[in-house]
Amino acid sequence: MDIISHLHGHRSIRQYKDQVIPADVLDEVLQAGIRASSSGNMQSYSIIVTQDEERRQALFRPHMEQNMVVDAPVLLTFCADFRRMKKWLTLNDANQNFDNFMSFMISAIDATLVSQNVAIAAEAKGLGLCYMGSTLANCDQIGEILELPEGVVPVVGYSLGYPDENPEVRDRLPMNGLIHQETYHDHSDQEIIDIYKQRETDGWNRYMSIPELKEKIEASDVKNLAQLYTSLKYTRESHLEFSQTVLHYLEKQGFMNHKPD
Repeated sequence: MDIISHLHGHRSIRQYKDQVIPADVLDEVLQAGIRASSSGNMQSYSIIVTQDEERRQALFRPHMEQNMVVDAPVLLTFCADFRRMKKWLTLNDANQNFDNFMSFMISAIDATLVSQNVAIAAEAKGLGLCYMGSTLANCDQIGEILELPEGVVPVVGYSLGYPDENPEVRDRLPMNGLIHQETYHDHSDQEIIDIYKQRETDGWNRYMSIPELKEKIEASDVKNLAQLYTSLKYTRESHLEFSQTVLHYLEKQGFMNHKPD
């Protein structure tokens, strides 16, 4: 399969065969992954490979009890990591400049880039995966289970294994809603309606096809997909709570050094 067709065929996989990923396959995927672009070629990330069943069970709750956490043979957690770099700087009597929010953003971007490289390589080897936003949302709990020291923060994670399902490719917003030429085009109300028209139908039908979600929707006063997103799926309260979790954990892990007054 050529790379363009490969990318167009991406699906999130939540059900996996009871099949171990051979060590050489996993190593090949990770080796391809670390060729990702990196700010200053610092590679300010680390990848935690979790295969131990007991540890995956421990991660089940902070990953919001998603079944693929325990069903997939491997969990990959991509961490923003300046700890390794800071130790190297100390050994070479160099300045310690990476204890601030900008440094976290640099390393978080590095971690995200390598995660997608690994994902593409994994799919090319016949593996499937599902990204989990819970990695960042509950970074403090996940960091404790993975024994992450100061300077390391989990940012991106996904389950990995051989697919035991063949879901349909999910819809995407049209290009004219995502691509801007030269400068930002602030869409009119009518353009927004057009951009989201197909999503409102496809997304609503998908959620209504899942029995537990359908029951929750019908028990609420939600009338459309936009309301479903903000009233049931991504509430303001949850986002504020997760925001505080991340900010507090960044401070704990040494990424929120403030300039003296």
